[in-house]
Amino acid sequence: MKATDTRCVRTLLALCVALLAAFATFAAATPAAAATDTQAAYLADRLRENPVYVSDQLPREVPKSMTRDFARVAKSTGVPTYVVVLPSQAAADGEGLLGAVHDRLGRDGLYVVIDESSVSYALALGVSAPADDALTVCLYELPYDAGPLREFELFAEVIAEGSGKAAARAEAAREKYRDDEPAEMYIGPSDRENQSFLTGMLLTGAPLLILLLVPGVRRWRHKLRGRARKEGATTHRAPGWIAPALALATAVAVPVAASVTFDQTTSSASPRPRAIDLNARVDRVAQGLAEDPVYTDPESPRVLDSAQLTRLQGRIEKFEQSEGGGPVFVSVVPQLMEDESEGDEEAFAAAVHDKLGEDGVYVVADPLDGYIEVFNHGLRLNSLDLLFDLPESIAHGDDKADEADDHLLGERLDALMTFLDKAPRTDEPESAGDPYPVSNPVTEDDLPPLFGGDFWPGLFMGVLAAGLLYGLLAGAVGIIGKVLRRRRPGPLATETLPEVSPTEPSMSYLRDTARVELRALAEDFESVESAAQQDTRPGDRLDAAMLLIGGDTGRIQDPATDAATLVAVIVLARAGRAALAGKAYNRCCAVNPLHGPAVTRHHARVSAESKQRRLLHVCERCRDTAIAAPRTLHTLVLTLPTGPDAARVPYEEADELLSVVPDGIRRLTEKVKETVHVP
Repeated sequence: MKATDTRCVRTLLALCVALLAAFATFAAATPAAAATDTQAAYLADRLRENPVYVSDQLPREVPKSMTRDFARVAKSTGVPTYVVVLPSQAAADGEGLLGAVHDRLGRDGLYVVIDESSVSYALALGVSAPADDALTVCLYELPYDAGPLREFELFAEVIAEGSGKAAARAEAAREKYRDDEPAEMYIGPSDRENQSFLTGMLLTGAPLLILLLVPGVRRWRHKLRGRARKEGATTHRAPGWIAPALALATAVAVPVAASVTFDQTTSSASPRPRAIDLNARVDRVAQGLAEDPVYTDPESPRVLDSAQLTRLQGRIEKFEQSEGGGPVFVSVVPQLMEDESEGDEEAFAAAVHDKLGEDGVYVVADPLDGYIEVFNHGLRLNSLDLLFDLPESIAHGDDKADEADDHLLGERLDALMTFLDKAPRTDEPESAGDPYPVSNPVTEDDLPPLFGGDFWPGLFMGVLAAGLLYGLLAGAVGIIGKVLRRRRPGPLATETLPEVSPTEPSMSYLRDTARVELRALAEDFESVESAAQQDTRPGDRLDAAMLLIGGDTGRIQDPATDAATLVAVIVLARAGRAALAGKAYNRCCAVNPLHGPAVTRHHARVSAESKQRRLLHVCERCRDTAIAAPRTLHTLVLTLPTGPDAARVPYEEADELLSVVPDGIRRLTEKVKETVHVP
């Protein structure tokens, strides 16, 4: 009996050892699946608490407070529905992510991924639901600007109809909108400016036209009356108050009708975010950094494994204890145009610093794009060196990093710690300073008032339009305007560049513009030389522009100087003048650099042949076009001739020099020095 018991005990011990070994092997082989903080596991845990999870990273488009709205719609599908609202880049493999979430959650149902603009993925797992047909209906029946909630409402409506009706509706939508799109639901700021301009023109033009036309009609009738008298006919003179009365009635009717017709108040379907929405992500990151110097976003794909994380934590601890060192806080968090900081890493780092209340080096590493930015807040380090002189291999990575799913962030963050270890210490603590203010997330989608903005110039143009129709004033105005345009000696105003800069400039236009811009920069630089010495950017950009033409401005008119060189000179000169004027910028419009400084980043489709979109820095005009008519944005792309008889090509393809323009003025300056072999 005892022998039998002994054998049983040994057998059980052997089985336990085998199971432990197998578990250890599995955990080592698949650390992402075993870790509790992986993206799928994290989302599954959130869905276990609530079947609808809204990320806190999209407060400008989909505030977290919309959770109840999505939950209300999800209940109308008729099947268990689990909804995840994430940034589009964080759910690039949407179906794979949904499958992984389902496996971890262990509940059958309809799984849906919604991004900042639409319902992007849906899978029916263990239930019967026409998910693909519902996605098709949403794609064709709604305009691109309908918004994620409105699209999810349509999606749920189609799901509730059942498979048969959903399939028929999807086919009908596909046929109806195969070659066309539904009309946009919202207008943009440029559309409102057009409405204001038209209202102003009508308000002055229509009454004035009445006052101008009535006397002419009377003169014409007077001639008829003279003929009638000769023929013995009787005539009746119209009362003189009719024309002023008609003009006054028109002046009253125009603003009333415009207010009723142009009643839009917002340019987007997104609701106004609340303070709790805007603070949620910063609070989450700050809380995480208070517990650990490295915070990795659980909503994003994992880019740091356990070994890399442990090594990074160790190096941070070592740096903190070093001479002149201090705390390092690493936020591995996406930076998106839809977040509270509008994708501005410096603003995000400053907000986290304010929330955490500790001085140190704040590192922002984007797990989606792979960019790394470093900001010093209160340590004895040169803040400008960290901001502008961070090695390219660390800040943006190389081709190998671009191809890697994790962007080699682990290796690059390790290299960053080496860079910090070797960085010279300053005598006193320094800080990065206040970041540039971002757009107000509460009011950024509000349309300008109808009776404001271009309404006032519209009043004046209404007078001109009335005069043009009457045949008097327009000719004189046109001649004067033409003469003034030809005699304009100075460069164009920055705010007018997006409207007046051509997309297919001639060589003569490029030469004239480059000459005017470079001459203006040189004159401005000399007049404010003492102030310019405090800011090296104007001098650097002037030097780079002169390097391109070999220090001889006469080469601008040389036929051997190509279009790409002239465009680079224009871009550098304008950026230098802006820096001298205290309006420095690093990014110009990546669609057409001649449009001047960029105002935001936006996903843009810049090729008529490809449907692929790029996240580019764009000017206000290109941003409005990307929002209101994205399919026409490619018509605004700057094209250049590559030879006397050669076809025009997009500027990025015209010369390697211009390929770095989307990366910023600093990168263009560096490229110029590389091109002419200046260290």
